[in-house]
Amino acid sequence: MKEKAPQAPPKKTRRAPAPAERKIDPERSRRLLLDAAMDEFAEKGFAGARVQDIADRAGLNKQLISYYFGGKEGLYHELHQQWLRREETIADPALPLDELIVRYLDAAFADPRPTRLNLWHGLTGGVVEQDPEDLSGLRRRQADGELADDLDPAAALLLFISMVSAPTALPHLVRQLFGVEPDSPEFRERYTEQVRRIVRHLA
Repeated sequence: MKEKAPQAPPKKTRRAPAPAERKIDPERSRRLLLDAAMDEFAEKGFAGARVQDIADRAGLNKQLISYYFGGKEGLYHELHQQWLRREETIADPALPLDELIVRYLDAAFADPRPTRLNLWHGLTGGVVEQDPEDLSGLRRRQADGELADDLDPAAALLLFISMVSAPTALPHLVRQLFGVEPDSPEFRERYTEQVRRIVRHLA
């Protein structure tokens, strides 16, 4: 007599979060989703990141992404707004120019994910419309003698952004040129001091 092949267990269908789930510490859920989204977007870019993978990282139902943010694009937009709020705490106009650039560098060393996200945006495009960079601060510093008169503030800003991004964007070159890991204290100390000196030389 033929034995029946064992039947596969029925697939679980994903359900929308119940009202009770939505009320359980919504701020914590939002934070978990934003942190997981930053990880995914930094690793794979906007196009490569999957909503299910973000939810799995956060340990939450993926329907909560739509509930809190309106979907993947809303998550990406909120991360952009999060960075703008963080930048307000970094960009102190009272700091000397070299210290200001080093402050951005310190932020990139502490958490390279926003830098990676910006690199993905440059390579593949993004879904957030960005306003033109405001060069008025650099022009004011130029008038005060912190930036040489014959330098274009737009070119100077591009240089500063590149200096801050380089350790994250080009870790293999850091190893080749400096002989140390890009996240090592030795490299961080040496590179930070060189960035200070280079920016001072632009005055």
